[in-house]
Amino acid sequence: MQTPKRAELLPLLTNLDYRRFEELALAVFHYQATHNPLYAQYLTLLKRLPAHLPPSTLHPSPSTLYPTLPIQFFKTNEVKTGSWAPRTVFTSSATTGQMPSRHLVRDAQFYLENTRRGFSQWYGDPSEWRVLALLPSYLEREGSSLVAMADYFIQLSKHPESGFFLHDLERLRDVLAICRANRYKTLLLGVSFALLDFAERYPMNLSGITIMETGGMKGRRREMTRSELHETLRVAFQVDAIHSEYGMTELFSQAYTLGGPLFAPAATMRVFATEINDPFCLVPPGRTGVLNIIDLANLDTCSFIQTEDVGKVYADGRFEVLGRLDAAEMRGCNLMVE
Repeated sequence: MQTPKRAELLPLLTNLDYRRFEELALAVFHYQATHNPLYAQYLTLLKRLPAHLPPSTLHPSPSTLYPTLPIQFFKTNEVKTGSWAPRTVFTSSATTGQMPSRHLVRDAQFYLENTRRGFSQWYGDPSEWRVLALLPSYLEREGSSLVAMADYFIQLSKHPESGFFLHDLERLRDVLAICRANRYKTLLLGVSFALLDFAERYPMNLSGITIMETGGMKGRRREMTRSELHETLRVAFQVDAIHSEYGMTELFSQAYTLGGPLFAPAATMRVFATEINDPFCLVPPGRTGVLNIIDLANLDTCSFIQTEDVGKVYADGRFEVLGRLDAAEMRGCNLMVE
């Protein structure tokens, strides 16, 4: 059932002016504090319900006032705003013994259209690109939001070269050679370990091709820093820079590095950092902390998320990801457990 407030908020997300972000964030916060039982309970335990917060106009960055729900609750609870039946469920990968995150999806088409808007913000419409996806570990399981996004971009592309390349690296090499020879606008989107496998087997000149890694190394290869990964790929493929995509099962929006070291978030996304040992204490721009994300596109679940990533957020809104917290599975607010 669609509430009047949801019907009012949803269209505002499709063409969001950054100057209205704070206004819309406040409206979404009130909506979710009222209609999301889990988030409402969390706010009650924190004594941070809407009535307890200072007026947003008195704070230089109102977004940072909103309590963020520890991301681990997507593993243990049903996170929903409103009353509705999920059309699909996005799930995270999980190593043995871990519980995957489950993101209930009310409207999969809205998710896809939001990914298109976020990508287009920085790279132009996906229909303009040959999209080559190298996502073996994601394709081999169900419920990957990344695969759903890549598949949608491939469908929008409609170019014969676009498609998924599961284990056929030789065919990928040949298609890339065709795209480069014809100077086609081409995106090679790949999980990190698969791009490294491809680079070792088929190092080649891919200058003019946009190579974008999506992370994903754990349990597959030796862990390495992002800068080390990018340098290895950059040399193997003879390109000036490697791009990165930052997204996760629990989010509907993505951020991109555009070939530089810092991620630029989509219009529906804001990031701020808090102290590692105090999730309610902000850190100033440029200092290391735990990344917190406001994703207004998470209208039907929870838009205010405390991640398990460590990084730095800068004054212009861009951010850097430095790694994961140690013992991330154990961290977070225990109020609701107690």
